[in-house]
This record gives sequence, structure tokens and C-alpha cells, in this order.
Amino acid sequence: MANVTTHIADTGFRSSLSSMFGAIGRSMTAYMERRSRTDQVQALMAKSDAELARLGITRDGIPAYVFRDLFYV
Repeated sequence: MANVTTHIADTGFRSSLSSMFGAIGRSMTAYMERRSRTDQVQALMAKSDAELARLGITRDGIPAYVFRDLFYV
């Protein structure tokens, strides 16, 4: 019985490819999150001032409300 060991040198292609797909995935995630938040802002802007008051926000406070998880004020 013989053991054969092979070692293929990693030329960095695999890690470069992995980095590229990781960057694409992160960009798509960021785009989708921005897009969904834009939709939220537009939906809130379409509401009347009375509806916004019931939610406890003002018209100029809509961006802060939508992005409240990102900014700690």
C-alpha cells in the first residue's frame, strides 16, 4: 500500500475570488437596506401630519426615526 501526498500551492486565486464575491454580497446588502429605508421614508412622507403625530414623530424627524438604529443621539 502506498501513500501519495499532493500539495497544490495556493496561488491566491481562491482567496481573491472569495474576497470578490464577499464584496459583491456586502454591496448588494447595503443597496437593499438603503432601498428599503428609502421606501420607508417615502411612505412616512406620504402620511398626513395628524397620522405622523399619532406615531409620535414630526415631518422633519422622519429620517431620524427611520435610521434610529444607526444613530444614537
